[in-house]
Amino acid sequence: MTLTTLCYLIKDNKYLMLHRTKKEHDINAGKYIGVGGHVEEGESPTDCIKREVMEETGLTLNSVKMRGYITFVMGDETEHAILFTSDDFSGNLAESCSEGELTWVDIDKVMDLNLWEGDKAFLKILMNQDQERKCEFFSLKLVYDSEDNLLDTIFEGQYEN
Repeated sequence: MTLTTLCYLIKDNKYLMLHRTKKEHDINAGKYIGVGGHVEEGESPTDCIKREVMEETGLTLNSVKMRGYITFVMGDETEHAILFTSDDFSGNLAESCSEGELTWVDIDKVMDLNLWEGDKAFLKILMNQDQERKCEFFSLKLVYDSEDNLLDTIFEGQYEN
C-alpha cells in the first residue's frame, strides 16, 4: 500500500497539468495528471503536497483544499491518494520539470487530454464544484485490470443541492 498526494492548481479557469514524458518505467507515461507524489516518513499529506508542488513546479502553495480520498486498485497493488486543489499559490512556474512538461489547460478542455479513465471520474466531480451538483469531500475507489482498463468506479460522497 502506498500513500500519495495529487493537486490541481487553478488559475484563470485553467488547471496546471503535468504531461508525463521524462521518467523511465513510468506508469503514467504519456498521460496528463496533476502534480503530486509519495508521502514521506514524518510528513502529513499537506506537508507532502506543498513539497511536491515546490519541487515539480517551483510554486509555493499558500493554502490548499482537501477535496477527496482516492483508492486506486491495480491488481495486487493499492495506492491511496489525497486529492487537493489550490488557487492560492505564489512564485514563478519552473521552466522545466524532471517529470515532464507543465502546461496550463482550460478546464473545459482537460477531458480532451490523454487521461486515465479513473482521473476523468474525479475531475468531473471537481469540475462540478462550481455548478449545481456540489460535493465538498468524496471518496472514490477506482479498480483497474492488469492492462490498465478501468473495471469499476465506486463513489462515496454526498452531493449538495
